[in-house]
Amino acid sequence: MKIFLVRHGMDEEGYRGGWSQRGLIEEGINQSARLGDYLYHHSEQYKINTVISSDLPRAVQTAKEIEKRLYIKGLYLKDWREMNNGDLAGMPNKEAELKYAGVYFNTLGMDTPFPGGESPRNFYNRICTSFRDLCRSIEEQQIKSNVLLVTHGGVINILYYLLGNQNWTNTSVFHSIGNTSVHTLEKGVNGWEFSSMNMMSHLG
Repeated sequence: MKIFLVRHGMDEEGYRGGWSQRGLIEEGINQSARLGDYLYHHSEQYKINTVISSDLPRAVQTAKEIEKRLYIKGLYLKDWREMNNGDLAGMPNKEAELKYAGVYFNTLGMDTPFPGGESPRNFYNRICTSFRDLCRSIEEQQIKSNVLLVTHGGVINILYYLLGNQNWTNTSVFHSIGNTSVHTLEKGVNGWEFSSMNMMSHLG
């Protein structure tokens, strides 16, 4: 049983991310298409049967490019969104710095929410719950393995800490997670573990 975590393609710079409704730039679409082609040409290696994605536009656009090449219809879920940054979502950086000076992901207290959003602890708990639910669904064969999950850098970073049995906070060091990178999880005797990290051969 495997789960392939994929970060969405490149999106617009200069705006706050989180629950932004902004989509990919052309390069991000191209990255996603190249990943789709790579997965198609290496289908015997990956054996993907299920595609799940965050329902935010940048993840949806990435998943759609993969869907077209694997002929698998995706399931789009709010559970796998990036952290909810509330009023700052999609806001131009300059405007955010004026209206919400000093308010960044890593300056919040663990229980301090973004204005109109969620706190880092809420975010962590949401992703841990979503991941455990996904693993249970795969193990109980409610969802067919192997699963490709298109999500966000912050989400994948939390899963590195969770599966490494390391304490996570919003000031923890961020793992290398490139746009359209693939991070492979396998179910073994010790449970779910990473077997491949930040694979980006399709962009080489």
